[in-house]
Amino acid sequence: MLLSEYTSDRNNNFNIIRFIAAFMVLYTHSFSLLSGDILDEPLRRAMDMSFGDIAVDVFFITSGFLITSSYLNRRNLIAFAWARILRIYPGLIAAMIFCVFVIGILFTNLTTAEYLSDSQTYKYFFKNIILFFNVEFNLPGVFQGLPFSSTVNGSLWTLPYEVRMYVILAFILTLVVFFKRKTKSITFKKVFLFIGLFSIFILLLNHFYTLREGSIFVENMIRLGSAFFVGAMFYIWKEHIVLTYKWFFVLLLVLVISSIDKDIFFIVYSLTLPYLIFFLAYVPKGVIRQFNKVGDYSYGMYIYAFPVQQSLIHLYPNISIIEMILYAFVITLILAILSWNFIEKKFLKMKNNYIFIENIFKR
Repeated sequence: MLLSEYTSDRNNNFNIIRFIAAFMVLYTHSFSLLSGDILDEPLRRAMDMSFGDIAVDVFFITSGFLITSSYLNRRNLIAFAWARILRIYPGLIAAMIFCVFVIGILFTNLTTAEYLSDSQTYKYFFKNIILFFNVEFNLPGVFQGLPFSSTVNGSLWTLPYEVRMYVILAFILTLVVFFKRKTKSITFKKVFLFIGLFSIFILLLNHFYTLREGSIFVENMIRLGSAFFVGAMFYIWKEHIVLTYKWFFVLLLVLVISSIDKDIFFIVYSLTLPYLIFFLAYVPKGVIRQFNKVGDYSYGMYIYAFPVQQSLIHLYPNISIIEMILYAFVITLILAILSWNFIEKKFLKMKNNYIFIENIFKR
């Protein structure tokens, strides 16, 4: 079947894919936080790529695909922006309240009065709930002396890039809609085929010939932008993409064989991952779909895991890697369930309230 034949069915496997990806981030951070070395993870030592790296790529590929779908199904910029705000910010604000006023107060080496009167406390809170000016990692006196010292929530670094991708995508889609009215030579398919292929080319070029040495921002924009816009390209070209078990296993086999060399693996990985993700998202059915009934806990898992892991290391400095992964997973899952049921799900029900906002702008 064509990918387009699956996309009308909202009963898919994206929830469990994102949940597994969030766990992969937790798994990778367990090694880094215990050792203090961001490169300390078994897969990274073998392939120069961690399970957390793969997870972030999965998040951005699926996001590009689903966010493009959201915009084109609504064709309304205000509705698009409102939906994105509801998905990102309510859960994030709650997590930042938890980090600042629970984790911070419990684990700072300052007195509560000193901690609450320090401007860095509020800089952390407000900068991290805005996202447009990157994120802040340190709270005064919190988690000092740990192997990964003073970092409260390192996972947040991807969120400003996610927001940037939303803005860039909305800008591109709006431009294409405008110019389509002027000329038939500009189409969504042409534009996104170019953007998708060009972004992969730049990604591979940067891998072998670093385009801007030392610029973390450029590195991240290339990597995450490539993943996001390849996902968008897959949605735009969904009527031409066939999902079959044959191609899935062929690509998977090629990916496994390519692991004999790190550079070859990176090329094959970059080219095959989107197809593998969308096959897994739509084709497998049956009992796996029951996961959709429990809720979407991936976002909560992602934004709560890091401070939970740092707290465990603070309380139990000799905790083993297995204990870290297990305890952090259980505690983070509980927080993610609470976040989804009492915050995220309730705010997502307000998606149609954009009409009220639209009327305000019309006035």
